[in-house]
Amino acid sequence: MAVLSGKSVLETALAHRSIRKFTGAPIAPEQLDAVLEAGRAASSSSFLQTVHIIRVSDEGLRKGLREVGADQHYIETCAEFLVFCMDFAKHKQIAPDAQTDWTEVTLIGAIDAGIMAQNIMLAAESLDLGAVYIGSLRNDVRRVAELLDLPEYVMPLFGMCLGHPDQDPLYRPRLPLECMVSENQYQALNIERFIEYNAVIKDYYQRRSNLDLDWEAQIRATLCREVRPDILPFLQKQGFAKK
Repeated sequence: MAVLSGKSVLETALAHRSIRKFTGAPIAPEQLDAVLEAGRAASSSSFLQTVHIIRVSDEGLRKGLREVGADQHYIETCAEFLVFCMDFAKHKQIAPDAQTDWTEVTLIGAIDAGIMAQNIMLAAESLDLGAVYIGSLRNDVRRVAELLDLPEYVMPLFGMCLGHPDQDPLYRPRLPLECMVSENQYQALNIERFIEYNAVIKDYYQRRSNLDLDWEAQIRATLCREVRPDILPFLQKQGFAKK
């Protein structure tokens, strides 16, 4: 495989923006190969290599996944749509007595998928491509499994849109490092710093979308209610998280 020249890792990581609007241009095959190879090179817990990526090119499937994914139009309009699955079906083929139903196995698969996906996104952005994660596929995980014909021991986790950016969105400010990193022991959130950060996020949403929204409101909207209660039953149906 030819090695493509891209931006540095640090420059790419610090410039990250989620892209939700793409040009109609396809991704060159050598670029797609390169970003997938970057994913394949990712670290893997106990070298189990527990991830399966489904590249969705069929227009009907894209439409169905858009309907699951909160009607996010970019699922259909991006150049490439990838679905990242936790995959232990191959392990069960090799070792039928493999005990996939431990919760730790579920964590291994989810962690591996996140590591691989971030490698892919970082590589794509270094080549001036844009990307965005699609966690809303878990809104109806059973439907996703039906659309993609997933067998037992495979769990769809999230999607990723890839393509050539047709927007340059504002950077969404992250928590200050001191609220995310501590030394030797856990440090509780500094409320004064949180209040400052909350005001920064409120200003960001006002400037980006004219929304009256801050980080506290986002937390409450996401976590102060049921959070996809069908996930655990489906995990267990697929052979995971039973003990």
